[in-house]
Amino acid sequence: MTEVSSLTGRLLVATPALADPNFDRAVLLLLDHDEEGSLGVVLNRPTPVGVGDILEPWAGLAGEPGVVFQGGPVSLDSALGLAVIPGDEGPLGWRRVHGAIGLVDLEAPPELLAASLGSLRIFAGYAGWGPGQLEDELSEGAWYVVESEPGDVSSPRPESLWRSVLRRQRSELAMVATYPDDPSLN
Repeated sequence: MTEVSSLTGRLLVATPALADPNFDRAVLLLLDHDEEGSLGVVLNRPTPVGVGDILEPWAGLAGEPGVVFQGGPVSLDSALGLAVIPGDEGPLGWRRVHGAIGLVDLEAPPELLAASLGSLRIFAGYAGWGPGQLEDELSEGAWYVVESEPGDVSSPRPESLWRSVLRRQRSELAMVATYPDDPSLN
């Protein structure tokens, strides 16, 4: 088996050619990527469900919009919390994933993290790939792989994240941001 170069902490941006409706114009943050598979969350799929409706103790720490995001099609009945905490050391109840981005232990008392968190984002479900599956999708051209920025996790305008992530690229990818929602209307 070939060695997998880790993409943990990078963004997967759905190409216009990706036909899976679960990932239409999706921006995913990869939380784990190795030879055993990959796991990530979709950053731009807010739901109408408020964080307080399912995780009331964490509602006051959730960033705007204060709703649960659909992290992906797998395990929609589970929740993941992501937060950005700058610096070398994070508080108890937070595990660094990449840079300042980390996972929040939603079983921990929110008071442990309250002083450190700028904002929190809650995801129902996640996106997952078995060994080699993501690499196959990448070779088929389903995803663009780009660097993440801490603000991507807590973007107050998640509906525009696909275009804004592409627009900030210093390559021909910036032009993809202008791709119409429905090319047949062009």
